[in-house]
Amino acid sequence: MVHSVELLFDLDTEAVIRHAWDGLRAAGVSAQSPAARPHVTLVVASGMDHAVAEALSVLLPRFPLRCRVGSALVFGRSAAVLARMIVPSAELLDIHAAACRLAADHLTSEPMPHTQPGDWTPHVTLGRRVSAERLAAALAVAGRPAEIVGSFVGLRHWDGDNRTEYLI
Repeated sequence: MVHSVELLFDLDTEAVIRHAWDGLRAAGVSAQSPAARPHVTLVVASGMDHAVAEALSVLLPRFPLRCRVGSALVFGRSAAVLARMIVPSAELLDIHAAACRLAADHLTSEPMPHTQPGDWTPHVTLGRRVSAERLAAALAVAGRPAEIVGSFVGLRHWDGDNRTEYLI
C-alpha cells in the first residue's frame, strides 16, 4: 500500500462531496466508499515514518485555507478515475511545495512523481474504475454544483498499510 499526506475539508464541503458520492452510487457508478474521507492528496510514497506529523505541524497555522472545487475531470481511459479539480491558488501551491519539502526526510521511498511540485494536479476523487459506458452519467452527477467554495481545515497522514488516519 501507500502512505500519503492529505488536506482535509471543512465539514460543509465534505458533506457536498459525500452527496456527490451518494449520487454516483445511485446512478450505478463506482463511487468512493462511504467509509472514505474526502481529501486532496499532497504527497504519496510507499512508506512514511510517523515523525512526518511533527515536521508538517509547522503548516497548521495556515489553516483554514479557502478552496474552490471546480470542474469534473477524468484521469485514465477505459477504467477512469473521476474527480473534481481543486482550483490551484498561489497559497495552495505554496502549501503543497512546503508539504513536499517537509515530508521528504520522512519518506522511506521516493515520492510518487505525480505528486511533486510542477507535476501535481490538485483534485478530490469521486469515483474509480468508471467505465466508458457510465462516464456520461457519472459526469452529469459529478459536475453539480458547478463550483463549491469551502476550506481546508487541516492535514492528515494516511497509513495505507494499516488503513489508519493520523491527524496532524
